[in-house]
Amino acid sequence: MTFKISRRIFLIAAVLLLNLSLTASAQAARRTTSSIVIDALSGEVISSSNADERRYPASLTKLMTLYITFSALEKGEIKPDDSLKISRYAANREPSRLGLKPGDTISVKDAVMALIIKSANDCASVLAENLGGSEAEFAKLMTQTAKELGMKNTTFKNASGLPNRAQKTTARDMAILGSAIYHHFPEYYDLFSAAKFTYKGRTYYTHNHLLKKFEGADGMKTGYTSAAGYNIVTSAERNGHRVIAVTMGHNSIKNRDSKIARLMSSGLKKISQKNTEAHHPATKLEIPVPTTGESDDDGLWAIQIGAFSNYIKARNYALDIQGHIHLPYAQKTKINVEPATSGAALVYRSQLTGLSKNEADKTCHSLKRANKSCIVVAVSKQNKQQFVMVTK
Repeated sequence: MTFKISRRIFLIAAVLLLNLSLTASAQAARRTTSSIVIDALSGEVISSSNADERRYPASLTKLMTLYITFSALEKGEIKPDDSLKISRYAANREPSRLGLKPGDTISVKDAVMALIIKSANDCASVLAENLGGSEAEFAKLMTQTAKELGMKNTTFKNASGLPNRAQKTTARDMAILGSAIYHHFPEYYDLFSAAKFTYKGRTYYTHNHLLKKFEGADGMKTGYTSAAGYNIVTSAERNGHRVIAVTMGHNSIKNRDSKIARLMSSGLKKISQKNTEAHHPATKLEIPVPTTGESDDDGLWAIQIGAFSNYIKARNYALDIQGHIHLPYAQKTKINVEPATSGAALVYRSQLTGLSKNEADKTCHSLKRANKSCIVVAVSKQNKQQFVMVTK
């Protein structure tokens, strides 16, 4: 009797394990991926696949938590050394956490670095509670901010990316968010290139292996849950060209990283080829240039200094560049903000206009020495952009 029961239990267990194995295999086989690559300067989509399919973001969610945190820092609402209170709720967030204790505090800068390097869920909740009152209220702010940025298919329910059926996004929306962080907060973007972070004597290392493996990679964030698969938003710059790339839903880190590396390599190559063609009139691309009757000093050149999600940010950034950064010829420039439809979103291009070619080159060179992005563009007499030329 005992033997029969044991045999029956064994057979039931075997069937259950087989069903679980078949279910997991079926899910893996059915899982598709989503990806997109954009030119970080223009917002142009270079390539995409299932870019508007709604998916679970996992820890890519933390990019929005960081975006709102950077915004609060920029507005002076918080400072890097401010102490943030740690609640019991935040301290108990699993599974990836820094090991915070209820009643203790952590500085803003440590919480930020813990999100970027460790992907600490407890720190995400700490930031959410201190900035939004509660994580639920902060999640509403996250969703509202997403809509303002043009992330049309994104809903956030928490600050960390822990599983929630209603928390969804798309590869396209994540590219918009990555681009917004890069353009809106250049003073904080360099944090994403950090390879390690030390807190209370313990050193944590980044999950973003592309920082070591891919030339020019300098951020941003990885993410994983069993339902989401392996996700990544990343960016890379080579020879003055920058791409922002997203891929989501992979079955392994290896597959994800190899896919994103191919996407970025291809994207950077396409941008480089496009700009090379723009420099050579012999190619099929027709390039309008000033006629010989027009002087280099006619003020038909501008410096494009950024692309932003709204007009106010674009104009304020131009005012800041014009008034607070020492640049040659800055006083003679005029600010121009023009809307442009890109494959990723509607953006507002911020420009300083009214320069000669030589003046524009020198001013852009000065900006790049100050780690500010810019490109020199030719402008027609009707103030329309004719072609883009990246200065070296």
